[in-house]
Amino acid sequence: MSANSKANARAQKAAELRAAQAKRENRRRLLTIVGVVAVMVLIVGGAIGISLLNKKDVKAVAAGSSDYGVTIGDKNAPHSVIIYEDFLCPYCGALEAETRGDLADLAADGKVLVEYRPFNLLGAEGRTYSIRAANAFALVLEKSGPDVAKKFHDLLFENQPSEANADAEAPNDDIIALAVEAGASESDVRDGVDNLSHEDWVTKATDEAHKANVQGTPTIILDGEVFDDGRSVQDLADNLIAAVD
Repeated sequence: MSANSKANARAQKAAELRAAQAKRENRRRLLTIVGVVAVMVLIVGGAIGISLLNKKDVKAVAAGSSDYGVTIGDKNAPHSVIIYEDFLCPYCGALEAETRGDLADLAADGKVLVEYRPFNLLGAEGRTYSIRAANAFALVLEKSGPDVAKKFHDLLFENQPSEANADAEAPNDDIIALAVEAGASESDVRDGVDNLSHEDWVTKATDEAHKANVQGTPTIILDGEVFDDGRSVQDLADNLIAAVD
């Protein structure tokens, strides 16, 4: 075989290899795109499915009917809102910041009855803040009444520690100080906070939430049905206020 023939054969072989490589690369890219699309479909479909499942499965409960919460507003108001929450949940804190003033105004105007139902969702893996905060809330509710308990509830969210380091950031002394700031007597709450006097209340509140099939926080019940109209906390808050105004 001549030198030219050998060179042509090598060039043809190289071209064939490049074509085969390009074909494999195009196929790999196509499979990657298909795979990503499939995963996105599963994620979106799964999220929608979970949302619908939760919406379907959460049992309707009447506002003001629980022993494990605090209410504001008229029981005969045309609308009712129940908010299941964990004092450590950052989304609960964000929702609280966006809705508290408006819900309070609407409750004062007789438009809505609002019930806040704290329970322990995030107290796991050695974290105690959710239980300690809910225990303190129950103690203040019993010793000082619903008005002081609501102020304490608000202060707990205003001073919410980070989820990652809550126990270090919010020791019992800080919780007691917030209870006193809300209007409770330190002598009424110190021992109960330190000794978890109302831990059974927290357990029962948590059991009640679980029996209602509440699986996350915040869970909002508007007029007996789960309210989840919004892609962000801001949307959710704005749409909730619009729905009861």
